[in-house]
Amino acid sequence: MDSRLQDLADKATKYASEAGAQYCDARAEQQERSSVLIDNGEIEHVRTNKDLGIGIRVKKGAWGFCSITNPNSFEQIKDAIDQALKNLSHNTKDKNNLYPNISDKTKIDYPVLQKPQLEKLTNIGFECNKIISDTPRIIKSIVNPWYTVNSKYFVNSEGSEILQNFTDVVIEMVATAHESGLTQSVNITEGGRGGLEQINGKAQKSAKDISSKASQLIEAKPAKEQKTTVVMNPDFVSLLTHEILGHPSEADRVLGKEMAWAGGAWWKGKINQKIGSDKLNVFDDPTIKESLGWYYYDDEGVKTKKTTLVEDGVLKNHMQNRETANIFDSPPTGNMRATNYRFMPLIRMACTCIGNGDWNPEEMISDVKEGYLISNMKVPSIDMKRYNWSISCQYAQKIENGQVTELLRDVIVMGVAPEFFESIDACGNDFTVRPITNCGKGDPMQSMIMGNGGPTIRGTATVKSVI
Repeated sequence: MDSRLQDLADKATKYASEAGAQYCDARAEQQERSSVLIDNGEIEHVRTNKDLGIGIRVKKGAWGFCSITNPNSFEQIKDAIDQALKNLSHNTKDKNNLYPNISDKTKIDYPVLQKPQLEKLTNIGFECNKIISDTPRIIKSIVNPWYTVNSKYFVNSEGSEILQNFTDVVIEMVATAHESGLTQSVNITEGGRGGLEQINGKAQKSAKDISSKASQLIEAKPAKEQKTTVVMNPDFVSLLTHEILGHPSEADRVLGKEMAWAGGAWWKGKINQKIGSDKLNVFDDPTIKESLGWYYYDDEGVKTKKTTLVEDGVLKNHMQNRETANIFDSPPTGNMRATNYRFMPLIRMACTCIGNGDWNPEEMISDVKEGYLISNMKVPSIDMKRYNWSISCQYAQKIENGQVTELLRDVIVMGVAPEFFESIDACGNDFTVRPITNCGKGDPMQSMIMGNGGPTIRGTATVKSVI
């Protein structure tokens, strides 16, 4: 972290308090990002950029916010804070107090085993691109590896001083096959918080898997519409968890304070009520190491821990910031995050997952007389309360008399949230966390990275192909 930037953040909180703010915090952040896009063996572009700045929140009844990119002087920051406080001068009544928080002073360096470099990243990208391109029927191979090196310093008027340094490495890949007028694409994202160890080896295997599956899908048939037993693999479950369990668990959505993009919450007012089967357990855990949602302090300086959201099918809690925690009389959960210093933080998922079960996934399938194995996430379509949902998958397979048989393409899975979650009768022992790199929330929209996951699960839903 640039010591000058850190010093300006310290001065900002002190000045805002002296200028009449009831509370102030500042986030000084700097990021270096490198990426390469490889399309059919050719580099489309290489991008590197650096970004640094400070985001400052002030509370004086309502919230005010300002941000400065690459500030040149403290005068710049003073002017921005003065304007933010002036905008609040008509509304100084403190409507919502903040839940008390313990102040910490700490520095955390997240481990990096293999330091990312653009040349090494590019080599992995070319290797994966070749694996995809060399597969029969593949007409297009797109590979986009990237990494960011981040330093974030949080300071507030209550005495917190928290510095976190971390690196993220990700590779996104698409394999597209074409033959006889039919085109099929399969994509995947790999990566996590750490160095090149987050993708090396794993990326090459995934490149082989997606290219092989895209090629096979050319011969696959569409599925007939039916309501039936579905066995969903962990990659598909991660998006299901994200859309139908994660977003409605954000307390600002429950309260109706944040409805942009992802809407509200279908279980508003249902704390301590049954919303699913006894097999359904859901949690959010920012302490899961190496996931893209791994962090020890959020953007309010709240120390993170695992939060139980659903226990044995009963809704227990929401993800809370310090303000909503005061409303719900429940401690903050460490989920207040912003894309970067330019934005006000919002309540965001960190690593929201369905909990493990004790079933072997093969045993879950062998129990099914007729149904479908649903594999890998694609595109969601959700109503404003996340009550009615449909999510397409990369591919599906028929299950007949306990055996996985025919491959199916262009499959979409549909359900009604409480009905589907009540139908879950088995969860696997194959718990997996997947990287999510493009979750949108807020207005202006903030794109956020995180983890989502779970095991293989079994329930009842409607399956059909859309072609």
